[in-house]
Amino acid sequence: MDKTVRNLAIGLVALIILAPLGLLAVGETFGEWGNEELEEKIGFVPSGLERLSSLWSAPMPDYALPGIGESMTAASAAYILSAVIGVVICAGLLYIIGKRIAKD
Repeated sequence: MDKTVRNLAIGLVALIILAPLGLLAVGETFGEWGNEELEEKIGFVPSGLERLSSLWSAPMPDYALPGIGESMTAASAAYILSAVIGVVICAGLLYIIGKRIAKD
């Protein structure tokens, strides 16, 4: 394995393992506001956001796994799983796009 790829993989694994550190933060997550929180913060919900908010619902709302409970261990596992899923999806898309570009 190329040294650069190996270092990138080590960095990604470290970031995946550190993802649950966000659970220790106090307050709410910046930028992950629903319509209610946004209206509370700025006084209104932009019409485009209000119209489009029903088109998508998160597969793992609040990074929670259904039926696991709300312990710190379960929440940490859900954060790590979310990170792994995100890395796999991004890597897969980059691989597919790279193969298509290399073909041309």
